Amino acid sequence: MTSYDRIRVLWPDHLGIARGKYLPARLADRGTNHCVTTFALGYDRSMVPAPGSYLLEGLKDVRSTFDADEVRPGWEDDRTGVAVGHLTFAGEPFRFSARYALQKAVADWAELGYTPKVGLELEAYVLEPDGLGGWMQWRTPRSFVYGTGRSADPTGLIDEIMRTAEASDFRVESINAEFDESQFEMTLEHDDALRAADDAFLFKVLAREVALDRGLDLTFLGKPFTGISGSGLHVNFSLGSADGSNAMADDASSDGLSVLAGSCLAGLCAHHQGMAALCAPTVNAYRRLRPAELNGYWANWGYDHRCAANRIPEARGAGARIESRLSDGAANTHTAVATVLQAARLGAVNGLACPEPLVTDGFEEVNTEVSVADSLGEALEHLRADAELIGAVGEDLVANFIANKEAEWQRYLAAVGEDRPGGDVTHWELDEYLMYH
Repeated sequence: MTSYDRIRVLWPDHLGIARGKYLPARLADRGTNHCVTTFALGYDRSMVPAPGSYLLEGLKDVRSTFDADEVRPGWEDDRTGVAVGHLTFAGEPFRFSARYALQKAVADWAELGYTPKVGLELEAYVLEPDGLGGWMQWRTPRSFVYGTGRSADPTGLIDEIMRTAEASDFRVESINAEFDESQFEMTLEHDDALRAADDAFLFKVLAREVALDRGLDLTFLGKPFTGISGSGLHVNFSLGSADGSNAMADDASSDGLSVLAGSCLAGLCAHHQGMAALCAPTVNAYRRLRPAELNGYWANWGYDHRCAANRIPEARGAGARIESRLSDGAANTHTAVATVLQAARLGAVNGLACPEPLVTDGFEEVNTEVSVADSLGEALEHLRADAELIGAVGEDLVANFIANKEAEWQRYLAAVGEDRPGGDVTHWELDEYLMYH
């Protein structure tokens, strides 16, 4: 840390928002305190007495510390280092923290002899001021899917994000224009699960701040605009064995996948409905999660099939992996990764048999009747009903999550009154989420 005069220590709260402080480098190794009642806050700054928030018990402190070896170059200036904080409460890991939930998922897989490896694909729209104090879709009429260069990025914004990320020690795998105008996909290289989630969490902050410096913005919200594509957070994962091989691969099997991979797919399908609230945690998310929309609506899987919630890309051997397409960018990245890993692990420990893959078109013909909920309220009911998933992800975190999200759902109902979101994206959703995601 000697090359920096301050450290920016950030950590993901229950909503996935990057909370933190700037600390002088001379004091940073001490860590710092934050009011734990942050975990009672809604997007509108209202508070509910959610478990773990200590709202009615004195609004106590939670402590944030970091590993000095994990400080990375910041993107604001060359004198600011950046680190992800780990939260403790009364000297113990803070069990309501999403980062703790992911550490638990990694440890649970380690007990079975495996190391989860994760690669994250982020999708986002670039925004520009609408002249009325709000934001609108950035106008890039020459853009096209898989576009690069000035047709997709007329001012070089994405170039700057990519180069700034590399300078801050992020390992970018690729960036390209996605399907709709001003939409981009930004993929980071795979890594150990915690490092991958930390990197994606920080990368989102970096990308938005680079855009804001130019008078623009990015949104990772699942469905910010009516009538065009939504944006996902795709969680790709594999499992490393003790000998360093990929435990999802089996060269002797007919499809190149191991029995373990099949059990993981079974777990993801079995817990699909319970996972949805944690992976798609906003009212807005259920505008993206609709049938025939190339996302995680149905509880199924397929070989290289983008209409399935769980896709097996073409690569085999060391590259074999499962891609979960359920989450969107408004999810807490650490919670989403932990949820995917735990649902897959439950399939493995329970020896679940892999269901048949999706082989039809996936638009008009699917191979299951099980889907995610049609609303956040219904998704919370599905989560409450999945006791096994709650226990795996963490009862404390889920209790806090449900309390906060139930309050969010009730705010929406009071303002809009539509219990199954349909039609146009509402002003309530944009006011609630756009500035934070």
